[in-house]
Amino acid sequence: MGRFAGGAQMRYLALFALVVTATILSAAVPARAQLKPDFYAKSCPKLFFIVFQKVDAAIKKEARMAGSLLRLHFHDCFVQGCDGGILLDDDPRLPLGEKTAAANRNSARGFEVIDDIKGAVEAECPKTVSCADIVTLAAFWSVNLTGGPIWIPPLGRRDGLTANFTAAGEFLPSPFATNSGLKDAFKKVGLGVTDLVALSGAHTLGFARCAVHGVRLYNFNGTGKPDPTIDNGLLSSLQKVCPQGGDGNVTFPLDPTFAKFDNLYFKELLGLRGTLNSDEVLFTQASDTKGLVQTYAKNQTRFFNDFVASMIRMGNIKPKTGKDGEIRLKCRKPNSLLLEDADPLIQLVTDA
Repeated sequence: MGRFAGGAQMRYLALFALVVTATILSAAVPARAQLKPDFYAKSCPKLFFIVFQKVDAAIKKEARMAGSLLRLHFHDCFVQGCDGGILLDDDPRLPLGEKTAAANRNSARGFEVIDDIKGAVEAECPKTVSCADIVTLAAFWSVNLTGGPIWIPPLGRRDGLTANFTAAGEFLPSPFATNSGLKDAFKKVGLGVTDLVALSGAHTLGFARCAVHGVRLYNFNGTGKPDPTIDNGLLSSLQKVCPQGGDGNVTFPLDPTFAKFDNLYFKELLGLRGTLNSDEVLFTQASDTKGLVQTYAKNQTRFFNDFVASMIRMGNIKPKTGKDGEIRLKCRKPNSLLLEDADPLIQLVTDA
């Protein structure tokens, strides 16, 4: 396996032991067209380690990347299910894709890391592992390598053939959403209140752009004033980084330990220091979500357990399996376009 940091090594070895156990336990179960942790145990046994190495390197190069890769998985699964649709580049031969939708434009990132992982996986296991599963594993390792829980994500997804610009606008939760709006967005994809609060805890990692803060900082609900629920210290900090009329692409950490997966995010919500409106409303606008915020702030183990369960549920949103999709050879294009764009084959004709 080579040499790598002790903490990361221990986490990889712990996961490897879980994978082996899962493989043994599932050996007696008849094969079905469903997701399962050991899906690639025989066809690509080095998959977990390949993704581990690439994500570990990407996070060491840029700590923010952990949050970005985790977000890719969310934004993939909420639109047409977990099918790698968010990875597709726009092409005039395809329906308009998801990358340029408002929730992703100038915001979704980490595509080059996914490309790098896909290249390494194709070299080891050609035409075997979907881009959708690579996104899933990249998100898993981003959580794991930043101190989050260990679990084995179910795998076996196929890649979709198209993306969906309209669905991205319809299904991806807005950073300006109210509590009821967030609940409706999660309900649309089959997820509940516990999933909403637990998965919002992913904002313990990463940054957000000033573009999603502006209204809350200067003209909340058309009042011409800041959101009255925001902590004064956080408001001052955000206004310095995000001045009115400033560059909307400047970023601000979602919580003080933006490179560590922990429960500080929920503690910040208790102090009215939730960076996004869609964060703080979990504490201020409904008793059911408020109760979960309080529970997770006090009990990190409970948060980790619920987060894992919710990640697995989210990963099961309309997955394509079997003949429903394909294994993309390049994550940015369906295979049909790769064939169209390939150089014509040159046939060698002999005199014989």
